[in-house]
Amino acid sequence: MPRSDERAKVDPLRPKYHFIAPSGWMNDPNGLILFRGEYHVFYQHNPNGAFAGTRHWGHAVSKDLIRWRHLPTALSPGNGGYDKDGCWSGSAVDNDGVPVILYTGVMPEVQCVALGSQDMVYWEKYAGNPVISSHPESLDLKGFRDPCVWKEDGRWYMLLGSGIEGKGGTALLYESNDLLRWRYLHPICFGRIDRTGEVWECPDFFPLEDKHVLIISALKKTLYYTGKYRDKEFHPEMLGTVDLGDHFYAAKSMIDEKGRRIIFGWIREARSGPVQLASGWSGLFSLPRQLALDKEGILNVTPLPELKSLRGDGFEDEGVRIDADSCKVLEDVEGDCLEIEADLDLGDSRELGLIVRCSPRLVEATFISYNRRSARLYLDSSKSSLNPECEGGREGGALKVDSGEHIKLNLFLDRSAIEVFANGRICLTGRAYPSRADSKRIGVFSRGGSAKLASIKIWKMKPIWD
Repeated sequence: MPRSDERAKVDPLRPKYHFIAPSGWMNDPNGLILFRGEYHVFYQHNPNGAFAGTRHWGHAVSKDLIRWRHLPTALSPGNGGYDKDGCWSGSAVDNDGVPVILYTGVMPEVQCVALGSQDMVYWEKYAGNPVISSHPESLDLKGFRDPCVWKEDGRWYMLLGSGIEGKGGTALLYESNDLLRWRYLHPICFGRIDRTGEVWECPDFFPLEDKHVLIISALKKTLYYTGKYRDKEFHPEMLGTVDLGDHFYAAKSMIDEKGRRIIFGWIREARSGPVQLASGWSGLFSLPRQLALDKEGILNVTPLPELKSLRGDGFEDEGVRIDADSCKVLEDVEGDCLEIEADLDLGDSRELGLIVRCSPRLVEATFISYNRRSARLYLDSSKSSLNPECEGGREGGALKVDSGEHIKLNLFLDRSAIEVFANGRICLTGRAYPSRADSKRIGVFSRGGSAKLASIKIWKMKPIWD
């Protein structure tokens, strides 16, 4: 059988303009940082195949957050001791010009430090690891991992994802003067087991406008709280979902050179383990997304404007009537690596949307729609593939629109990855794995009444890899 990297290169479902490992398994984004004028991302990686395995830290660098260059693996599990079973998720920080990684070693879960060279290519694990070797004995904890680290008032602070047995998720706050000696303070806040799960993974905590945001991953979703941070405690005011889909997880953020808060997430697979192994790759990052808060403290998520630099040849149309309970395939345009901007006028329809990865006679098709009655945005992949090894279903969440407001979709299609941004507020990530080579058409549809495609623009997208 060909090597994993050779199989990955020829898989027609492997994305071309998303960040992705050269081959093998990848999951959580780690250690996003702007250092000496370049952006670095790390990620949970198994270079030995497209299965979870023992985690390493993969590494790549970029000048624009769009196009990336792979660098050597930053961290690998040791032959024995504190991280022999994996180097799990964490953060990277700039400590007065010295790049430092803080990560979780397993098993058991302990917190560790590695120091980097100025080009961030070479990393040396701290001889005194682990820097935190046990969790607070006063708490009956489940989970103790994924350090989120920042500097505040001249001191370093760390949040660790955890949960309290029988009560629900929490994040534990520590402080340090030097990143090496840490003192436990207290849980920064508590969740409810029925709403935010038993354990919080991959906490990410940061100021945004006049509030603070705590992002957590739990219940197979990436959730967020917005609220106030004072006296080293976080007081949540609102709970929401970062992405309405079922395939976005473990989000991590950073500040870019323009002062914007940028986030990446892991987009997981939705095809069977044996198919992933045979394909030679598994998992990818979402496109970079910009975060903002609206006047009600709700997190708004939009694609980074620099993604426009990947646009190639374009197509546009306007004023297309869509009859009740009908589908209309657009002529003269098709593709599986596209960006689509669509302005949809609901008219008197009950549900209205786009069709992508569409074959003749809709044998395979993926539907993205807004339902007026439920006030929800959906991605329906139940007909995406004839391959029984691929999952499919309907996923989505609430999108409240004003009377007369159009549905404005900005959709990024990259072979098997789909990211949908709606009305400048929310996003929904999904997967589709068509088995037919001709499943590349684009269309629109309406149910329960007529509607109109006010305008649509479609661009072919350029790959980010050589």
